[in-house]
Amino acid sequence: MEQKTSLAKSTLPYGIIFGIIMILEYVVSYTMGLTAQNSPSMGTIMFFANNIIMPFIFILLACNNFKKNLNEGYISFGQCIKGGVAVCVVAGLLFAVFNSVFYLIIPEAKDEMLEQTKIALAQNPNMTAELMKQSIEMTKLFMKPYVSIPFSILMFSFVGLIISLIVGAFVKKDNPGAIN
Repeated sequence: MEQKTSLAKSTLPYGIIFGIIMILEYVVSYTMGLTAQNSPSMGTIMFFANNIIMPFIFILLACNNFKKNLNEGYISFGQCIKGGVAVCVVAGLLFAVFNSVFYLIIPEAKDEMLEQTKIALAQNPNMTAELMKQSIEMTKLFMKPYVSIPFSILMFSFVGLIISLIVGAFVKKDNPGAIN
């Protein structure tokens, strides 16, 4: 009977590293006071880094590590997808839990975020008072751990799925001797 190599051996470390990098990035941007309002270019850079560049890099690294070091040079398209989603789910879970704990430990950070949201909404000339109130309530809802954690995991798993489809198309190498 053939022993199967666990994909988790490759995906878990890369997911943890990805999550830790996002946490450090968040802490640094908070301590330096970098927000989307006072530094729009930094907000854009962080968005692309966290949602496109880093997931791509870590999914690629995890798939290549599994293929070269753990699975004798082979990885299927399905394994690439599973691995990519797993990397992003682990990173998303770490970041979401940290974010929820951060708001519990530093409640003024939550107030600052709500104030920044109000300022951003007030800059829109078409924003009515009722619509602004609804937007603030939605922001408060998404700051609650029972909403933010599952939503973050879903969002990161979707990002992981899309990016792992792309990575899988390039990295896959099916084992001709494998029984499917």
